[in-house]
Amino acid sequence: MSRLPRMLTGSGIFARVLRGSAITAGSYAFAQLLRLASNLILTRLLYPEAFGLMALVSVFMVGLMMFSDVGLGASISQNKRGDDPDFLNTAWTIQVARGALLFLAMWALAWPAAQFFRAPDLAVLLPAVGLTLLTGGFAPTRIDTAHRHLMLGRVTLLDLASQAIGIVSMVLIAWVWPSVWALVIGQNIGTLSKLWLVHMYLPGPKNRFQWEPAAGRELIHFGKWIFLSTACGFLLFQGDKAILGAYMPLDQLGIYNIGYFLASFPVLLAQAVAGRVLIPLYRDSPPSASARNFARLRRLRCGLTAGVLALLALLALGGVPLVDFLYDARYAQAGAILVVVACAQMPLVIGMTYDQAALAAGDSRNFFWVVALKATVQTATFLTGVHFGGLLGGLAAQGLTWVLVYPAVIWIARRHGAWDALHDLGFAALALLAGGTALALNWSAVLALAG
Repeated sequence: MSRLPRMLTGSGIFARVLRGSAITAGSYAFAQLLRLASNLILTRLLYPEAFGLMALVSVFMVGLMMFSDVGLGASISQNKRGDDPDFLNTAWTIQVARGALLFLAMWALAWPAAQFFRAPDLAVLLPAVGLTLLTGGFAPTRIDTAHRHLMLGRVTLLDLASQAIGIVSMVLIAWVWPSVWALVIGQNIGTLSKLWLVHMYLPGPKNRFQWEPAAGRELIHFGKWIFLSTACGFLLFQGDKAILGAYMPLDQLGIYNIGYFLASFPVLLAQAVAGRVLIPLYRDSPPSASARNFARLRRLRCGLTAGVLALLALLALGGVPLVDFLYDARYAQAGAILVVVACAQMPLVIGMTYDQAALAAGDSRNFFWVVALKATVQTATFLTGVHFGGLLGGLAAQGLTWVLVYPAVIWIARRHGAWDALHDLGFAALALLAGGTALALNWSAVLALAG
């Protein structure tokens, strides 16, 4: 009984990983509960088309961020100069310039997007949301330094505080002014509050504009493959909404977005944990270095996978009654969407802890090739599925994607000594059992999506 407290309070890398995992998981769960509570309130104050519009806005905002991501956070986490002020100031200079370019890009895309999706409001919504990209570019590298050393407590509290401010702002504005602008203004308030809170309450040296050629070369060399990887990541995580936006009216897209939001909570939680704690762990305790390192990673991996699969199974089994309980009849179809998306994401969970081993070793090139393959396969299968099987066909194709790309996941995991065949086989069997049961129990509601 005394071993766990020692592991959680120690100063070693594994103790910091456990603390970081607990903090990240707890904060993410709390943040999602805040989002869910606000979502329940906002769906009663606003109309489904508002959520459809914001789904399209997020496609452009997240897309631009991913198409311009040069991996500054990952580079600071893994680089030996990650604590050097010259290196950090060069990274911050790149980040500010990127934020300004993203803001200008949102202005440039506004009118063409409004014409393509036949949604005139996008012409003004995109520039307004683009302000969050400009503001976010000034976030200090103190955040990345805290992630590098797994000192996540204060960063997490500040992040939660800013999210709460943004969410409360959305609800209050929507109560007075029931418009999609409540979501836009609230998002800007949340971003500004995070910038202020971090500058005021997160200790560390202040950033200044600086360009050190050696640091710039290192950041660009590592980041060029991250840039390509995140560009492909856009297709992985936003491609479905971009494609469905051309097939669906805005109210149906809004309903899909709510079902997807509920179903994606477990996977996004796991990705938040993996992204923050696994690079430092793989960096300091590579699994190929010793059997002890491999065993530690197996325990962490099994715990993470088991928790995420259990949450996905609960959502898949109870998705339809959950949506019926939480939302009014306008959003009923989101229940079946929740069930199918949760089942489709189960294969993804099995291999999601392997990619970080490549980034920790500085192997951003091979990381890119795996992400590019995933993006290509998913886009092709989703388009094919939607074309021939409607929404249900597209969602089923997402699950098929993770099965088809699994050999590539094994390949990159083996390169860095991280692959665990026993883990994958055991959880694949559990995923098949849970997913099959959930689909059988909800088959009539699921089949209605085909129309």
